[in-house]
Amino acid sequence: MADTNRKTSHTCKISLQGAALLNDPQWNKGSAFTEEERQIFKLRGRLPCKVNTLEEQIKRAYDQLQQHDTPLKKNSFLESLRVQNWILYYALVQKYLKELMPIVYTPTEAEAISNYSHLYRRSEGLYLSFPNAETMEEDFLDQVKGRDIDLIVVSDAEAILGIGDQGVGGVAISIAKSVIYTLVGGIDPARTLPVALDVGTNNKELLDDDIYVGWRHNRVRGKDYDEFVDKFVQLVKKHVPNGLLHFEDFGVTNAQRLLNRYQEDYAVFNDDMQGTGAVTLAALMSAVGITKTKLSDQTIVIYGAGSAGLGVARQIRDAMVILDGMDKEEATRRFHLVDKDGLVTKSLVDKAQHAGWAEFQRNDDEAQEGTSLCDVVKRSKCTILIGTSTHAGGFTEEVVKEMTRNNAHPIILPLSNPTKLVEAHPQDIIKWSDGKALIATGSPFDACDLPNGQKAIIAECNNALIYGGIGHGAILARAKKVSDGMLIAAVQRLAQLSPALKSHQGETGKEGNVQDAEGNLPPLLPDFETAPDTNFEVSIAVAQCAIDEGLARIDFDPSQLREKADIARWQPVYPRYTYDANGYGES
Repeated sequence: MADTNRKTSHTCKISLQGAALLNDPQWNKGSAFTEEERQIFKLRGRLPCKVNTLEEQIKRAYDQLQQHDTPLKKNSFLESLRVQNWILYYALVQKYLKELMPIVYTPTEAEAISNYSHLYRRSEGLYLSFPNAETMEEDFLDQVKGRDIDLIVVSDAEAILGIGDQGVGGVAISIAKSVIYTLVGGIDPARTLPVALDVGTNNKELLDDDIYVGWRHNRVRGKDYDEFVDKFVQLVKKHVPNGLLHFEDFGVTNAQRLLNRYQEDYAVFNDDMQGTGAVTLAALMSAVGITKTKLSDQTIVIYGAGSAGLGVARQIRDAMVILDGMDKEEATRRFHLVDKDGLVTKSLVDKAQHAGWAEFQRNDDEAQEGTSLCDVVKRSKCTILIGTSTHAGGFTEEVVKEMTRNNAHPIILPLSNPTKLVEAHPQDIIKWSDGKALIATGSPFDACDLPNGQKAIIAECNNALIYGGIGHGAILARAKKVSDGMLIAAVQRLAQLSPALKSHQGETGKEGNVQDAEGNLPPLLPDFETAPDTNFEVSIAVAQCAIDEGLARIDFDPSQLREKADIARWQPVYPRYTYDANGYGES
């Protein structure tokens, strides 16, 4: 097996020639094949005579991209490019990361997924369908045998990107997530495997769609579902013993349950439950650093008690316990969860039969004073308000003003995405709080006007600022599991990189003042343009924690960690090729 971790000085031995090489996206260079390579690999008559550099190819591809007038068309163009030439695709998107991230991921990817069957051109990833459960191991080995797999991203597509149940289209979110791991986490795309668990769908539009390419059946539940998922996980543990298994967009009734079941005996990560919680916690740690308080001083209202909301609550609660030494029961009492039916109380938990809510349920007598979001904010005198509800406009002027009455600097995080579903626009929050609120959002927003005439740079509380680093760190350490300590290490490192906190601490300005060189309010989190470097720092913190906790299975001296992390960081550059009949492409 060839070493696919490409560096500019690296040489790869390739057995593919002619059309086979041009049709392999992992190794295709297109017009960038050198004269020597064209001769050796029988490409001279298959390519125009001009030899392009990668930079020239990026310019041409970017110009072509601009000819497409809608985000979905741009998404389709980039997907076409990715299945033709990995290096060019990743180099292009990485160069224009902040501009193109909304195209290759949320919010545009949600539209592409909802149209998956109608846009379908070619298969990619691993499809494990419930009717074919008997051949699951054979199908699995067809994809992984002879490969070195570091990362498996799997989805059953019950809760995709705010658009719900998308059936077999979930493979597209697994692919997109794998792409982001490469873009910001430096994980070699050849060592990733996107997986769709097709257990049916309850989406009537898909079931009634003659063009739907998945299993046309209602979702499997209960014992049959658990056995199907368990069969898959056992295959991962058997055939990819040192990898990371990433669960993506599982429904609220399964997400935490599956994480609890497998997280102690394999490196398992759920971005919805843990990634959202981790990046949110990093923003909060930055904010409480500015207000000179502690997490354990906070009272928190979370609007939206689905997988993401519960994950955020647990992550913050666990940090209160680990970092501040708070009693777990007392920490849990600091949270008030509000769902579409109001405050989560014991009666609501019993009525909804939602076991995941039970640990955060409030007493029924609290409901007598009102259960709406505004009622809860007023009664709790909360210091932090977090939105994961997808209820556009859910944070009203009355809610924000109520928080401002009780706090010098209310911490308000409307995290729902896409943008059209955000609980409040940050400019409105600034207006209603007289510029006092500390804000981070789940989608990108332009800088907002402050009452003093300056600007507030709004932090994008994007999971991709942290999960790539968590994944890369766990893989680098060959961690036995992803521990709470590893997640806290990731959060602490990300918070340390906060421009707002650095400014407040005097690293980038006068100590005690929160403003950048232009006098603007800097963001609570690093800019997304820095995501690759940010995740690299996170990965080192995570790997070091795994080593310290005895969870690592490394074959190098821990003092070499940063050097090894840099070497393992995959880069989209063309290596040199030499022909070898036993090299890559051997049948």
